Amino acid sequence: MITKNKFGAIMLFLAFHFLTISALMSQKINSKTLQLEELTIAQLQQGYANKSFTIKEVVKAYLERINSIDKNGPQLHSIIITNPDALKIAEALDRQMQSGVTLSPLFGVPVLLKDNIDTHDRMPNTAGSRALMHSFPLADSYVAKRLREAGAIILGKTNLSEWANFRGHLSTSGWSGVGGQTKNPYELSRNPCGSSSGSAVAVSASLCMIAIGTETNGSIVCPSHSNGIVGIKPTVGLISRSGVIPISYTQDTSGPMARTLTDAVIGLGVLTGIDTADAKTLESNGKFVSDYTPFLKKRSLTGKRIGLYKAPYGINYKVDTLMNEAVAFIKSQGAEVIEIEKIEEPEVENLSFEIMLMEYKDGLNKYFQSLGQNAVIKNLEELITFNKKDTIELAYFNQLYLEMALTKPTIDSEIYKETLAKMMEGSRKNGIDKVMDDNKLDAIMAPTGTPAWKTDLINGDSFHFGTSSPTAHAGYPNISLPMGFIDGMPVGISFFGRAWSEPLLIEIAYSYEQGTKHRKAPTYRE
Repeated sequence: MITKNKFGAIMLFLAFHFLTISALMSQKINSKTLQLEELTIAQLQQGYANKSFTIKEVVKAYLERINSIDKNGPQLHSIIITNPDALKIAEALDRQMQSGVTLSPLFGVPVLLKDNIDTHDRMPNTAGSRALMHSFPLADSYVAKRLREAGAIILGKTNLSEWANFRGHLSTSGWSGVGGQTKNPYELSRNPCGSSSGSAVAVSASLCMIAIGTETNGSIVCPSHSNGIVGIKPTVGLISRSGVIPISYTQDTSGPMARTLTDAVIGLGVLTGIDTADAKTLESNGKFVSDYTPFLKKRSLTGKRIGLYKAPYGINYKVDTLMNEAVAFIKSQGAEVIEIEKIEEPEVENLSFEIMLMEYKDGLNKYFQSLGQNAVIKNLEELITFNKKDTIELAYFNQLYLEMALTKPTIDSEIYKETLAKMMEGSRKNGIDKVMDDNKLDAIMAPTGTPAWKTDLINGDSFHFGTSSPTAHAGYPNISLPMGFIDGMPVGISFFGRAWSEPLLIEIAYSYEQGTKHRKAPTYRE
């Protein structure tokens, strides 16, 4: 539902971007030569306003680009399925636009969803697993519903690390039994990171305008970093998880991924809201807004106190060099940088792992129940049995985490409650909140990770470090955006902080993005 205030905010947003579009346009767009590479939402909306092209023409062009780049050409394998009704939906939106009704900045915008997010249409929701190849949800997820209400076109579903990379040992990010191995568009032999691999690759390769990923620990920010895009991992509860195949009730969240922070922020506002089907969203009451674009302020670093997380230093000197350049820029804009050595106690990592396993069994079984009597898989035991019989599923790595989850105590047990309480205290009260309070910080920054490694289906992933865990454990927000390149491979910087601090993080990240402009389109090197 569009409220009067929300409608007014949207109209002001569109008016502003239409007035400033000449500064944003990097190429001429017309119906004969529709250039999709690096296209922004503002440019797309201006094209619609100018009648340079229709929504159907845009959707058709994206589908053709997917076919030429993802299915043929470099064969990125970032998309599992395209929406068979996309063109029909586009035609209906064109008719609506002709009548003068366009109530959202996402109206007519092609969006891809990670294939663990329910859509009630002719696309299954698989989590990348062959066990769910014929599993059709009975309703839209909250995320899909919000996108449809905004007039976005769900263009298809993206490949992912199977079961969001929580199935077993020696897994390879970006591989699933359904979609195969997703490739990094900067260098095809390198890994895209995961688990929102396909979402990040599709965005980077301009196969959609924005994509929606999910994160339990690193699954939005790491693929965003490895594929040279922006990813927003919000506070848990800002976006509903209903209709998303779960791992952890405590840590799971969806989030927007885009080539620019502006486009990601537009997507974020559309997805927020209270959903009675997800109790976590009740905590966002009074803390969320439906339009985060007013926080896109170019010169907002002056006077900010930003913590520099030093633990990653010394692991990769090339990353250190980029991070030092980022620190120098941030200081030049008037911010004070305070070095911090640690954020949380090491025991929090193990506590989180135990919580994930205990919540995994409960969450998966509830999800399978939501599929009704015709569910192809009815419980965790059936899934494990299916994998053992399938010829592909266990070819490269095992299903140890599924098997471990099966043996864990329930979420009603005292051991679960005690473990959760310890993790929350260690990650929040004695973790991020304490570090920020003690140092009077507005945010913390760190390199998101090291450059993408060579994909290896035999030995699995071989990344050197990632900095997603503190915010993942606490359920706090994290924004990753391009920081530069190492030997042609993108590297990201993360800005993170307290619960519900998205507005402040957006200000800081936008100032950095606009002052550095590190994003470059991929070149698909062999």
